[in-house]
Amino acid sequence: MPRITWPDLPVAVRAEVETILGAPVVGHASHPGGFSPGTADRVTCTDGTAAFVKAVHPDLNPDSPAIHRAELRVMRALPPGLPAPALLGGFERDGWVVLVLEYLDADHPVLPWTLGAFTPVLDAVLALSDRLTPSPLPLAPATAQCAAMWDGFARCLADPPGDLDPWVRERLPALAARADASLAVLDGDSLCHFDLRADNVLMRRGEEPAAERVVVIDWPWAMAAARWLDAATLASELAAQGDPASIAATDAVLERIASHCGVGTEPLVDTMVGLAAYTTWRSREPAPPGLPTLRAFQRQLADGLTAWLKGTRLATW
Repeated sequence: MPRITWPDLPVAVRAEVETILGAPVVGHASHPGGFSPGTADRVTCTDGTAAFVKAVHPDLNPDSPAIHRAELRVMRALPPGLPAPALLGGFERDGWVVLVLEYLDADHPVLPWTLGAFTPVLDAVLALSDRLTPSPLPLAPATAQCAAMWDGFARCLADPPGDLDPWVRERLPALAARADASLAVLDGDSLCHFDLRADNVLMRRGEEPAAERVVVIDWPWAMAAARWLDAATLASELAAQGDPASIAATDAVLERIASHCGVGTEPLVDTMVGLAAYTTWRSREPAPPGLPTLRAFQRQLADGLTAWLKGTRLATW
């Protein structure tokens, strides 16, 4: 199902957005990327102002409105001055959940990651996690969600997929145990974004240092977690590139995160195992309604994280 755009929204919804913006909308452009079937539009008003509009209805996907609703709650609670887009307004009408956000003159980081491009984003994320400790919003603990995610290798142990990587198959007991062990250290008092990857990061255009131009977008999965979890989650995308240089760079990045947060590398490695478990199992499930590309994306991550598991110097299996 193709993503809907601004003209597909009901008249009453568009009118309420225009009330928030203070002027009629005269132009729109849909933004690619992400997995939501709802709108992701830059809208332009008669007075020249621009905003970013996200809107979804349960008829498009039954789970997406709750995701937008969760993001709206988080955006309303984020303190000012963070590297996040400003919330201009949000509302619910006739089943639609709508967010109206600051439009940013910015671009996503270019993939594949290089260590030079990754480092300023990591710097910004570590600083963001420091600022969001303690969390400004009561949130469910990380384990409330991750316990049902990290069990992928345990599921594979009980019912091994026929196409499972032989290296993983031989080590399933150890990998399942490491993923389970990470649950004991995930919870904390930081507000964790928990979905950090290149398509949820923007780099403002400008001459400022790169770390000062980083903006983190799409906050629906926020949870209360250890201060290092967002940085580790971001590092998993670098690891999932799977080539020798990215594997070595990921090891160095995990050591830096551990040093910054005052922990050892073991909990970070265990979390990477948990993410590998999640993507390995979920990538083999049927695609959710309206999200046809999600499983292929998860399979790519799973394959890359498997390559990192094989090549990391931070653990033996």
